[in-house]
Amino acid sequence: MKYDYLIVGCGFAGSIIAERIASILNKKVLVIDRRKHIAGNAYDELDENGILIHKYGPHIFHTNSDKVFDYLSNFTEWIPYEHKVLAKLNNELYPIPINRLTINKLYGINLQTEEETKAFLDRVKENRFPIKNSEDIIVNKVGKDLFEKFFKFYTIKQWNKEPKDLAPSVCGRIPIRFNDDCRYFNDKYQCMPKEGYAKMFQKILSNKLITIELGVDYKSIKELKPKYKTIYTGPIDEFFDYKFGKLEYRSLKFEYETLNQQYALETAQINCVDMSVPYTRMIEHKRLSFSKSPRTVISREFSLKYGEPYYPIPDEKNRTLYVKYKNEAIGLKDVIFCGRLAEYQYYNMDQVAANALHIFETQIAEA
Repeated sequence: MKYDYLIVGCGFAGSIIAERIASILNKKVLVIDRRKHIAGNAYDELDENGILIHKYGPHIFHTNSDKVFDYLSNFTEWIPYEHKVLAKLNNELYPIPINRLTINKLYGINLQTEEETKAFLDRVKENRFPIKNSEDIIVNKVGKDLFEKFFKFYTIKQWNKEPKDLAPSVCGRIPIRFNDDCRYFNDKYQCMPKEGYAKMFQKILSNKLITIELGVDYKSIKELKPKYKTIYTGPIDEFFDYKFGKLEYRSLKFEYETLNQQYALETAQINCVDMSVPYTRMIEHKRLSFSKSPRTVISREFSLKYGEPYYPIPDEKNRTLYVKYKNEAIGLKDVIFCGRLAEYQYYNMDQVAANALHIFETQIAEA
C-alpha cells in the first residue's frame, strides 16, 4: 500500500502526529513500533486480578495546557486524580515534595504558617549563584541537610550520578512548598484516563487512514522502505548508527508482587530516598487506576545503566553530543525528529503532546 507518511514509534509523539495527519490532512500513515503494543511507555493492561497495571512505571497525567487537555479529551473520559507521594527515610514516611508537614515531622518542630516555614528555610538554605546543577538548585532552596536526606541519594540511585553532575532541571522539577499541600503536582488538570492509556491510544489511532505494524524495527526496513516523509520518535543516536558515539540513557527494571489484601502502601507511590534500599520507589497500582479487586499489586522500580532507554541524562557531556546529532538531523529534509528520545529531552507526557501538536502545525500542516 502507498503511504504518505511513515511514523516510527507509537507513543504520545508518534500517535498524536499520526492522528493529526490522518484527520486534518486526510493522508495515509504507516505507524511502526518495535514493541508488540501501542502507547509506548504509557502502556497499561489488566492483570489476572483485574488490576490495571502501568507496565513501564507510573504515568500520572497533569498539565496546565488547555490545548493539550482539550485535545486528549477527544479520546478519553477522565477520572480526577491528585498524586501524592511519601518519602521513606530511615523507616519513617514524610510528605514529598517537601512542605511544612515534612519539616515539622523531620525536626520535631511546630511551624504554623507559611511565613514561619519560609523563614525556617531562609535560615538553612545556602545562597548559591549562579545555579549550575541540581545540587545548587535544591541547596539554594532548602539547605544541605534536607538536600542530603531527600534528594542526594535518591538522585544517585536513579541517575548513577551526583546531583552536582546533573542539570538544574532534574531536581528543579520538584517544587518546595511552605504550606501543607501534599499533592505532588500543582497543575490545573490532574487526572487519569478513565479506561487507561492503552484504550485512549486505541482511539487516537483508530482512523482508517492509519495502519499500525507492531514488532517492526525501523532498522530492519530502513533500506527497503520507499522514501516516505518520516517522523522519527526513537533514540536519535541510534538513527544515525551512533556515528558520533552513544548518548547515555537510564533504563528501568520492575519487580511485581501480588498481595492478598486490599491495600499495601499508605499512598500510590513511596520514594525510597536513602541508600539502604536498592530500588528507587514502590508503586501500588490500584491507587492509580481505581481498580476493584480483593488483591493488590505493588511494583518496585530499579534504575539501570543499560536496557530499554527511558530517560535522557541531562548533563553537559550528553548535551554536547546531542547537539552533534541535532545538527546532523537538520540536514535531513524528509525526517522530523520528535519526542523524548529523538530530541533527548526529559519531557513530561503533556510536554510531549504539546510539542507533537506544535510540530504538526508548524512543520507538517504548513509544509
